[in-house]
Amino acid sequence: MNKTPQAVRPHIVILGRCNVGKSTLINALCEQSVALVSSQPGTTTDPVSKSIEILPYGPVVLVDTAGLDDDTPLGRERVKLTERALRKADLSLLVVETHALHPLEQEILTRLAKRHVHCLVVVNCHDEPSQAAAEVSGSPVVEVNALTGQGVRALREHIAAMLNSTYEELPLVRDLLTGKGVSVLVTPIDKAAPRGRLILPQVQILRDILDGGGIALVCRETELATALTQLSAPPELVITDSQVFQAVSNVLPSDVPLTSFSILMARYKGDLQALVRGVGALADLRPLDRVLIVEGCTHHSQEDDISRVKIPRLLEGRVGGELRFTWAMGPNFTADIRDYRLIVHCGACMLNRREMVSRLEQAAQAGVPIVNYGVLLAHFSGVLERSLAPALLSLSDTVFPPAAIAYNS
Repeated sequence: MNKTPQAVRPHIVILGRCNVGKSTLINALCEQSVALVSSQPGTTTDPVSKSIEILPYGPVVLVDTAGLDDDTPLGRERVKLTERALRKADLSLLVVETHALHPLEQEILTRLAKRHVHCLVVVNCHDEPSQAAAEVSGSPVVEVNALTGQGVRALREHIAAMLNSTYEELPLVRDLLTGKGVSVLVTPIDKAAPRGRLILPQVQILRDILDGGGIALVCRETELATALTQLSAPPELVITDSQVFQAVSNVLPSDVPLTSFSILMARYKGDLQALVRGVGALADLRPLDRVLIVEGCTHHSQEDDISRVKIPRLLEGRVGGELRFTWAMGPNFTADIRDYRLIVHCGACMLNRREMVSRLEQAAQAGVPIVNYGVLLAHFSGVLERSLAPALLSLSDTVFPPAAIAYNS
């Protein structure tokens, strides 16, 4: 892997009414034909994403979207896709034709402010753009001529400056380490492991340890005992795949800190405490309840697949009967989740933080508990308290009573 994954790049969503020049602008920013340009309204249908470098900031994802004022039956479906894309937005570019905003454009600014999404208003001129600084409704304004490219360089610089001042790059694990010891990464190699490489969370956490000046040792769970004998001192932290929590815990001395890739991803991507609170819902789960299992990526199910087989088996064993499962994959987070008693979400390595936080907020608004794979598997392995300690979180920090999380093997 030699490119920064999209999930850890800031997402810049380009918004606006039909035919204001959104697609022309993304082509100008990318200096290549990324989006189809036409005078016909509704040319852009599904959001178009492009990974590029915005210097002097660095790697970002630009997302072109359909016009927000397309009121045709098909257009309204396109607007829903735009709304979905907006859940990922770390920064938005609102493309307009003049400084005098249309009421819909003013409404968009208000909605973005409520979502705490920073916005840059881009006035797409038909003549030479002004270099004078300006502001509309509290949002900075930059003028460009997207067709000729005038002002686009200044726009890039303004985007970079906004990202440098507003986008926070969070550490995955290095802030939890002193750098004085070795971190051991336990990475099973089974049928689900991609041939010739490690999975994304493992790569990202390994890189984060190295970025922090730490030392890492990587092994399978079957070699963990041997690996520990090669160290002159106990490891500072052991990070394991959640599916082998029990095996690793059995080998590891009780005083060695232990957590999982998925729990660290939950801390990095969203709200770990909220996901831990979701464990409390297990006490109220009953046969025939509806459970939504969410995977941030799309992949073919394997034998004994974690989302299709292992987690359903654990949950049905817990309630002592059949549950009604629904699976959502990729960007398709089910719109109406109020009928579910529990949501079980993956570690979200393929989603950016903004989207994962949006999903957590949607679950909270619907009153549906949500937990992630790693937290759930740590609970069933009897090591939840231990696995949270390295992330500086205790079960006493949560709001559900201890009786609600009695371990069930």
